[in-house]
Parts: sequence; C-alpha cells; structure tokens
Amino acid sequence: MKEIITIRVDPKTKEKLEEMARAMDRTKSYIAAEAIRDYIQLNEWQIQAIQEGINQADKGEMISHDEIRKKWEKKGENSVD
Repeated sequence: MKEIITIRVDPKTKEKLEEMARAMDRTKSYIAAEAIRDYIQLNEWQIQAIQEGINQADKGEMISHDEIRKKWEKKGENSVD
C-alpha cells in the first residue's frame, strides 16, 4: 500500500519535475518517489555506519589516537611517489 506525503519545493524545482514527468510520460509523484527511493538507497549506508560506530564505542571497541597515527604513518612510508 502506498502512503501519501506532502513536500514543498521551490518553483524552479517544481518546473523541472513537471518537465521530467512529461518527458518520461510519468506522473510527478512517480518521479519524486523514485528520486526519494534512490536517495535513501544511496545514503542509508552512512546512517548504518554511524550507528555501528556508536555501538562499537558503547562497547569500548575503540582505536587509540596513537594506533591510528601509526597506521597512517606506515601507509605514508609505503606510498609510491
């Protein structure tokens, strides 16, 4: 079942959405829903990664500043100029 939401966009964005819908022979709602779905799919990894980091921090699973510095220094030594 589909749900209804309301969004506000500036006039130029609305115009572009209407143009795209006409060109694709789709409704504005279809285009907007696809855009939202794509945006979520593209960006949801970030929220998951942040939550995973918070969970690790809550468990005390953290890397010290010195350990990170040493890893980056080692990467620098192994880089090709």
